[in-house]
Amino acid sequence: MGKIKAFFRNKWVGFALASLLYTLWFVVWTGNLWLLLGLVVIFDLYISKFFYRYVWCHNVRLCQRSKTYKTVYEWVNAIIFATVVASLVHIFVFQMYVIPTSSMEKSLLIGDYLYVSKVTYGPQMPNTPLSFPFVHHTMPFSQTKKSFSEAVKWPYHRLKGLRKIKRNDVVVFNFPAGDTVLLENQAVTYYDVLRGYEESFGRKEGRKRLAEKYTIVSRPVDKRENYIKRCVAVPGDSLEVRDGQVWVNGSPQEPIPGKQYQYIVQVSSPLSQYAIDNLGITEYTGNGSVYYMFLTDEAAEKVKALDNVISLRRYIFTPNTDVFPQWAEPRWSQDNYGPIWIPQKGATVALTTENLPLYRRIIEAYEGHDLAERDGKIYIDGTEADSYTFAMDYYWMMGDNRHNSADSRFWGFVPEDHIVGKASFVWLSLDANKSFPSNIRWDRLFKKVR
Repeated sequence: MGKIKAFFRNKWVGFALASLLYTLWFVVWTGNLWLLLGLVVIFDLYISKFFYRYVWCHNVRLCQRSKTYKTVYEWVNAIIFATVVASLVHIFVFQMYVIPTSSMEKSLLIGDYLYVSKVTYGPQMPNTPLSFPFVHHTMPFSQTKKSFSEAVKWPYHRLKGLRKIKRNDVVVFNFPAGDTVLLENQAVTYYDVLRGYEESFGRKEGRKRLAEKYTIVSRPVDKRENYIKRCVAVPGDSLEVRDGQVWVNGSPQEPIPGKQYQYIVQVSSPLSQYAIDNLGITEYTGNGSVYYMFLTDEAAEKVKALDNVISLRRYIFTPNTDVFPQWAEPRWSQDNYGPIWIPQKGATVALTTENLPLYRRIIEAYEGHDLAERDGKIYIDGTEADSYTFAMDYYWMMGDNRHNSADSRFWGFVPEDHIVGKASFVWLSLDANKSFPSNIRWDRLFKKVR
């Protein structure tokens, strides 16, 4: 046993093990050869110890002389160490999120705490590495001051993960339309507000008035708002929504527990609050004779069976210009959408003035090309083009609360460089009967406290 301990205490063995671990994690996994310079630091730490002899020894002596200095040093050292470790875990392994909206009900509820795995699809290296730790895009106690610096920008690079995104995975991603933000009203989507201004005042005057009223800022990909939806189509799929039912490659989507729609419920007498709560209905409006309720298929059957319910029918949206790509004339709706093809890396699509609205944002915003139309012809980076080859994979995301979800039906494709991670399980929820997998029964523990 003593020989084994002596073996691992050998400075060369320690150097070899530390170098191997560092190389595998920070060099091989990240693919950044510049990080090989870190081996020099490890060599000095274990072997040469120049830094200790000429710098760090002074700190040791100060700790021996002053108890106050030693206490302060230990606290600072512990905080820095914890920050570094937590940041590495945050970037490379997992992250915790809380559900802020009802777009995924009844699969995920407002207030649910999620464990989001970044290892599953591969962690993404940050675009803006210079940022305040443990906050997203805005400094604490501020609504406008950004928490990051763009002095250093890294291009998109994703490390190898355990697997690709599969259909029906619940995915956390950066909001694709969140590249431009109105600081004074961040709850709305900039492009929706811009369209309203342009319709009211014209393109040039509308943009001018919007800029006068709001502070408009841009955000890099990794600092855009985080969204959570279900991936219903992957690169290369053809998707269509027929009367609210998703069809992928000609087949209906497999059943999703907890998926719900809006229903119109006509009653002969008002529904009691007890009945509504007992049915688990959390979103509804009504005047006593007609209710608009968001219901799962099971809840809809139970409501329909009530004695005072005269009729119940699912709400179906008519064609409108709110859905992507916001055609000039209504063609599609939230319930009857497509068919649409999901772009795949390396695939080439023929470009026409008819289908260009579907791919314009991909070409301009996501893949960084200059796009123009002149005399019925399309120009990409100044060259006439009749086709386009995609540089990234794209995904189609939809909320399980189909009639109360801002998703790909409104802002289109989600690029691969916006993917954050896979929502693996709910680690804290007061709901004991969730349809989302691996829910921990924390509600039993909280009963003792309440």
